[in-house]
Amino acid sequence: MSDGILSKAATMEIPISSNGDTSSLPEDDGLEQDLQQVMVSGPNLNETSIVSGGYGGTAEGIIPTGTIKGPGLHPPPPGPPPGGEEVVRGIAVEKFDIVKKWGINTYKCTKQLLSERFGRGSRTVDLELETQIELLRETKRKYESVLHLARALTAHLYSLVQTQHALGDAFADLSQKSPELQEEFGYNAETQKLLCKNGETLLGAVNFFVSSINTLVNKTMEDTLMTVKQYETARLEYDAYRTDLEELSMGPRDAGAVSRLDAAQSQFQSHKDKYEKLRADVAIKLKFLEENKIKVMHKQLLLFHNAISAYFAGNQQQLEQTLKQFNIKLKTPGAEKPSWLEEQ
Repeated sequence: MSDGILSKAATMEIPISSNGDTSSLPEDDGLEQDLQQVMVSGPNLNETSIVSGGYGGTAEGIIPTGTIKGPGLHPPPPGPPPGGEEVVRGIAVEKFDIVKKWGINTYKCTKQLLSERFGRGSRTVDLELETQIELLRETKRKYESVLHLARALTAHLYSLVQTQHALGDAFADLSQKSPELQEEFGYNAETQKLLCKNGETLLGAVNFFVSSINTLVNKTMEDTLMTVKQYETARLEYDAYRTDLEELSMGPRDAGAVSRLDAAQSQFQSHKDKYEKLRADVAIKLKFLEENKIKVMHKQLLLFHNAISAYFAGNQQQLEQTLKQFNIKLKTPGAEKPSWLEEQ
């Protein structure tokens, strides 16, 4: 693919043809997920323009009913107040229209999705944008792997620090109870205390690294991918209504057909506007995400490198200086109780 095509950032319709032969198609595990995504957003029946107290609105439009007091039943009023039946009927009609529109939209999108998957239709493709989206998904998978490994490293470091802590206590105790080996046990206890302190400092740096990567992956990237999902749904709807309009345009032009064509043109334009807006939103979010990712990772990789290097070089001063450089403060477990290092 030439750079000229990718640089246009424009959409094109990609025809998909398999001559109806699906025997050679591989099993597509994503088809079921895509169908579920089409069906997942059902109609919101709570959103109606006619307000009724029975649907969480104001007291206006509430139809009073008879009160029940034991065996004696008060008969209901002779009939609903003027306009009450009209309110209820209006709400029912509006909710029916919502369900009807949702059903038609779902049918059209499902038809379009299946048409694309089985090679009998065309889809609109923004080559440059979809390349960026796929790159983001792959980047997220790789960063999730780094996050998993960094968390494993944190767990191992924590176990090491706990072991050094216990070993330092054991050496210190034996130093007091073994006069003939007091000096040897003593400097081993001091060494373990120093290693434990450096380990706690390193843990603070690695925990900060893990927290920052977690925010980048599971909040910043995920937020962008949520917008991408909305964009992909809008693209499917746009193509579904585009196909519908094209089919109607090729049909007869009687009075009923003209009316249906006008309605299809209006729906197509509405979905086109929605698609183009979300496409612009995704492009902007991808741009800002890339800038933010570079800024965050530049800082975090420098922190990780300096802290690990100082720890394994045994440079306590450089290790502590690294935490100060990145404004990392170690949390002492138990605010009212001094740490083990302070007790020693």
